[in-house]
Amino acid sequence: MRQILAEYDSEGIYVYQAFKRSIVDAALAHGTFHTGFNRDRMTWIKPSFGWMLHRSQYATSHRQEAILKIKITHEGFLTILEDAIPTSYDRELWNTQDEWRLALKHSKARYQWDPDRDLRDHKLEQRAIQIGIRGSLVHQYVDEWIVSLEDVTPLAHAIHDAVKARSSTLPDGPTLQVYEVSPELQRALAIVTTP
Repeated sequence: MRQILAEYDSEGIYVYQAFKRSIVDAALAHGTFHTGFNRDRMTWIKPSFGWMLHRSQYATSHRQEAILKIKITHEGFLTILEDAIPTSYDRELWNTQDEWRLALKHSKARYQWDPDRDLRDHKLEQRAIQIGIRGSLVHQYVDEWIVSLEDVTPLAHAIHDAVKARSSTLPDGPTLQVYEVSPELQRALAIVTTP
């Protein structure tokens, strides 16, 4: 199953990114990304906290020692999705591989679906979307779309400690809901709503 599962409210949707500590501290001090953040590189955002924990090994991987929970506007998130091209060829979406490669080359966003993870790092049947953005989308992301930032590294470490201790209970993670998008976007993102 492929659906966008995320925590969101009327103001925006939450995504996660992991960086070295200095980048996160600078972002928190300025309310958006600042010193150390490279606007010229592709940056990846992830709505799934479980996948972020897996990818950063609970905020212990090199240069992923701190995790930011970032609220971005719905307008910004949908703008990103509307430009996103899959990272691998899908014959349901593209007539030829050359057509897909050309679209991918010129797009400012790309997406892929990876096996989602729960807070204990168990692989789930559902897929989690991660989205890479570059070029002008990165500038809009940093300068226009970020509503708020929160350092959730302590939460990641607390969950990791509980997992290592084989605790029967874990600290509460975010409550995820299906993030509904238009039928056109569902098709472009290869969303599958049934198992």
